Amino acid sequence: MIKIFISVRNRLSITKKCIESLKRHSNLPHQIYVYDNSTNYLVAKHFAYFCEQYIAGNISQITFTTKQSTFNAFSKASTFNFFGKQHQQDPKKDKYKFIVCLDNDIIVTPKWDKYLEKSWEFIEEKKMKNIKVIGQLPGGIKQVKEKLSINDEIKAKTGYLGGSGLWSMRPNFFEDVGTLDLNYLVGHDKKHDQHYWKLMQIATKEKPYIMGISVKLGIHCGKMAGSVCNRLTQNKGAKDKDKLICFEHAEENIDSMTFDQFYEKIHEDEQLIKDW
Repeated sequence: MIKIFISVRNRLSITKKCIESLKRHSNLPHQIYVYDNSTNYLVAKHFAYFCEQYIAGNISQITFTTKQSTFNAFSKASTFNFFGKQHQQDPKKDKYKFIVCLDNDIIVTPKWDKYLEKSWEFIEEKKMKNIKVIGQLPGGIKQVKEKLSINDEIKAKTGYLGGSGLWSMRPNFFEDVGTLDLNYLVGHDKKHDQHYWKLMQIATKEKPYIMGISVKLGIHCGKMAGSVCNRLTQNKGAKDKDKLICFEHAEENIDSMTFDQFYEKIHEDEQLIKDW
């Protein structure tokens, strides 16, 4: 069993595709925990969709938050803390194979979770205790320190940094590395990753803390769906900035395609495949 955290803000159409990809492309049993944060576009449809998913048993939790309940801090950081604190209360917390932090504009590929399972088995076998996160290559990973061969199919590199659009972590991550101090994230629409880089650097005493693997675990579709974080950051201080993160055209375009049509489109897009 694995646990998957997904942070959502607007962009319902890509969220649907993300969750459908998990349903179709996962091999391991999983629980999905969704945090829908300060959504201001198609709000009723968000509630309706997640109601359907809840009834169907496709998600284990849906939480709707506001700016107030996330303390006006970056909502992904706030809710990942919430998820972490809740996970620490789970009597079976140590029995999960791994946990996942997933952005809602990532479409996972077939066997993505099996590749991660094999990679974690390799890390445990080699006793690489300094590796706190597994992601994909290139994934924003810098300062490569070691190149590895997990098997004939999976190659890997260890290093620093790395974007948290798709991070896999041990079940004890929140005890081992910790949660974020939200005092430093109030008023921000980014910086979840940067603050975790600091925590992981402390936890490993500055050793490499991330391993990226060569197989494509997920396709980042932010360029199609629109980037909430980038749009808000670029327009910081604007009075109507919430209206800038509706992405109406992208919503209609993505929603008009079946999952099969959408997956075929993104899978054939070299720019998306090579990105992130």
